[in-house]
Amino acid sequence: MERKPKAEAKKNKALKEGQKENIAGASNKNRFTTRGRIFDGIVTKKFSKRVVIEFERMIYVRKYERYARLKTKLHARLPDSMEKEINLGDLVRVHECRPLSKIIHFVVIEKVKDASETKK
Repeated sequence: MERKPKAEAKKNKALKEGQKENIAGASNKNRFTTRGRIFDGIVTKKFSKRVVIEFERMIYVRKYERYARLKTKLHARLPDSMEKEINLGDLVRVHECRPLSKIIHFVVIEKVKDASETKK
């Protein structure tokens, strides 16, 4: 019977659980394991290595028995491979990852719609 090293056994266990996956567009140097929640939002600000996305959500206010529309802003890491294709107003999909800095806890996965398509 052949025994696997502990490191390889842990890696196989993580892959079986399906909790972590790598961003396909990132190079080996900048791979981030993603986990948790996925959001779609519109890019409101763009910086050299990150973007700020904003999306609306409806929340029920029990006191007034009504729904309120709230906006949420998230800061997300922008991979080098996607830096030229993403612009202001684009609809992008972000995925949660480990904390990359004080405010960045998400990574941009893909561009869903162009800015001209989202305004229609």
